[in-house]
Amino acid sequence: MRARLLLGDCRDSMRAMDAESIDAIVSDPPYGLSFMGKGWDHGVPGQDFWIEALRVAKPGAHLLAFGGTRTFHRLVVAIEDAGWEIRDCLMWVYGSGFPKSLNIGGGWGTALKPAYEPIIMARKPFTSTVAANVLRHGTGAINVDGARVGTEGGGTHCINRDEHGKCRGHDNAGQSTSGQTFHGPNTSGGRWPANVLHDGSEKVTGLMGDAARFFYCAKASKADRDEGCDGLNVKKRTDGRESEHHTGHLRTTERSNHHPTVKPTDLMRYLCRLVTPPGGTVLDPFMGSGSTGKAATLEGFGFVGCELQPDYLAIAEARIQHAEGDVEPLLRVRS
Repeated sequence: MRARLLLGDCRDSMRAMDAESIDAIVSDPPYGLSFMGKGWDHGVPGQDFWIEALRVAKPGAHLLAFGGTRTFHRLVVAIEDAGWEIRDCLMWVYGSGFPKSLNIGGGWGTALKPAYEPIIMARKPFTSTVAANVLRHGTGAINVDGARVGTEGGGTHCINRDEHGKCRGHDNAGQSTSGQTFHGPNTSGGRWPANVLHDGSEKVTGLMGDAARFFYCAKASKADRDEGCDGLNVKKRTDGRESEHHTGHLRTTERSNHHPTVKPTDLMRYLCRLVTPPGGTVLDPFMGSGSTGKAATLEGFGFVGCELQPDYLAIAEARIQHAEGDVEPLLRVRS
C-alpha cells in the first residue's frame, strides 16, 4: 500500500483531498500545553480541523485522537461540535512519565506525575444500519477479533502474518467493499478488547497486578524511535524539564528522531488495526515523526499523513520507508 506525505497546514491538505476517501483517522494532535516550548503545541486543534477531517472520512469511519489530561475536554468538544459522534474514551497507561513540577521547597511542588493519556474514539455519522454501512463503505464497526488480547496478556491472537508482520487476512471473516477479509475470525483466541491499554512496564503491571493481562500491552522499544533514521542529522532532544528547578534532572539526548512525543509503534499498530478495514486508508492530520504511518504500513494499510514541520516530515518519510522496505515510493507533496 502506498503512503502519501503532505507538507503544510493539514486543513489545506485535507481540503485538496476527495470527500469520503478515508477509512480511519488515527492521530496524536497537539495537546495545547506548549510542551518543551514547541510552537506547534500552543493550542488544541479546534472545530475547523475536525470539520475537514469529517468531510474526507467515509460514513462510519472512526477517529482516534490522543489528548492531554488537562486539555482533552476541549478536544472532545471540538470533535463533537464538528459533527462527529463520540463513541468512547480509551486510556493509555504508562510508567515512563515524570512530573514536570516546579520545586517550591519543603516537599511542595506544582504537578503530579503523568501516568496516562486519554484517546478519544469518535465515528462519522451515517443514516443506515451499521451492517448496511459496512457492506456499502466497509466502515462503521470496530475490528474486535483483530484486537483481542492474548490469553497471556498483551498482543492479539492473530498468527496469520507474513515475515514482515503484516496480516494476510482470514477467508472466513466478513468482507469489506475492497473485497478483502476482516481481521481475525477466531472468537476464542483472546479476550474482548477493552478501553484501557498499557505499556507493560513494571510500574504499571505492579499497580495492576494480575489484572494487567486483561488489557492490551504495547511495549515500547528504544530502537523503535530511531529505526530507519540513520541517514538523518542528529539533534539534541531534551526530556521536557525546563531547568534544574524542575523535579528530577534536566536531560538531553542526541537523536536522529528528535520529535518529543513519539508513540510506540506497537500501540499505533493496534489502534490502526482496531478501526481500519482491510485494504483501507488511514489519515493522520498531525503526523509528527510518522508513528501512525509506520504502524499503518506494517499493518498493510494505505496512509496519508499531513505535517507542518519539514524536519519532522523528513523523519516520518525515513521511518515509513524503512517499514515498507522500499516496496513503493512515497509521494512527498506540499499542500
